[in-house]
Amino acid sequence: MGMLHRLGNVIKSYLNDEDDRVFSKSGSEKRRSGHDPDLDAAFEELEDFLSHDKPGPEFREKREQKTGAREQTPPVPEELRRDFAELEVPFGASREACKESYKKLLKIHHPDRHAAHEGNMKKATEKTARINAAYDRIEKWRETGKL
Repeated sequence: MGMLHRLGNVIKSYLNDEDDRVFSKSGSEKRRSGHDPDLDAAFEELEDFLSHDKPGPEFREKREQKTGAREQTPPVPEELRRDFAELEVPFGASREACKESYKKLLKIHHPDRHAAHEGNMKKATEKTARINAAYDRIEKWRETGKL
């Protein structure tokens, strides 16, 4: 018998051990009948989560009651209103909308597109700088919550 075959048998014996709560094949009720209340609570929460196709408000409320935490998105600071306007999206627009508009505006106002006329190229460079700065401020706020 080869070394890998023996190792495989050892792993199979651990996985098929009926006394092992985590790897037991005898169902979730037997797994949860252990002495660890944290593990029991985790399995209960997992089964509750998996029993719903899409976690709804009742699941979130139940989780908030257990953890005492509430997930909230902070309001968009008024100082970012100009940045959203620079990206030509409504104030407080989603990350996806901002990114899509950012890319579209950069394609339109890229200085290389206006290389034939020096005045237009300078205006495009300034506009591109403003677009980049606005997008960077919005993304910085979304990542850190600070301006």
